[in-house]
Amino acid sequence: MTKTGLIMVYTGNGKGKTTAAVGLGLRAVGHGKKVKMIQFMKGPGNVYGETLAVRQMVPSFEIVQCGRDDFVDKQNPEEDDSELAKKGLELARQALSGNYDLVILDEINVVVDFGLLEIDDVIEVVKARAPSVDVVLTGRYAPEQFMEIADLVSEVREVKHHYNKGISAREGIEF
Repeated sequence: MTKTGLIMVYTGNGKGKTTAAVGLGLRAVGHGKKVKMIQFMKGPGNVYGETLAVRQMVPSFEIVQCGRDDFVDKQNPEEDDSELAKKGLELARQALSGNYDLVILDEINVVVDFGLLEIDDVIEVVKARAPSVDVVLTGRYAPEQFMEIADLVSEVREVKHHYNKGISAREGIEF
């Protein structure tokens, strides 16, 4: 029986979308699968705990960062931001060709919302994937078109956040 790859979307204003995708990746690795995560909007100078852990302990789970080290200004993105997003989409195209069982496009929803990539270009790459490859699209602001083509959509909703009490980001919790 041939496995049909799924399209999954993790979106919403709550915390934990990337963490959920990493958890899914670890689950896949536990079953002997190869995983690639392309982190859009996150540069190599950013030190995320999940990236450090995966790189240290899980060789069959590859993470590539295709962003810069600081925040992108949605109202005034730099040309480099678009170039990095295009580079990430090309890496996604290659990864989705069948070399990996699961490909995670982390923060791709935000990339599209910021206008760094066109919705149709992302959909074309996702639909052209090898038939057995599962793909996850994460980030706030998932466009309706992504949700329409998805087999699964999970919305992470913020109910309460410690930032509102003035507690800042902490190593091991936010990054």
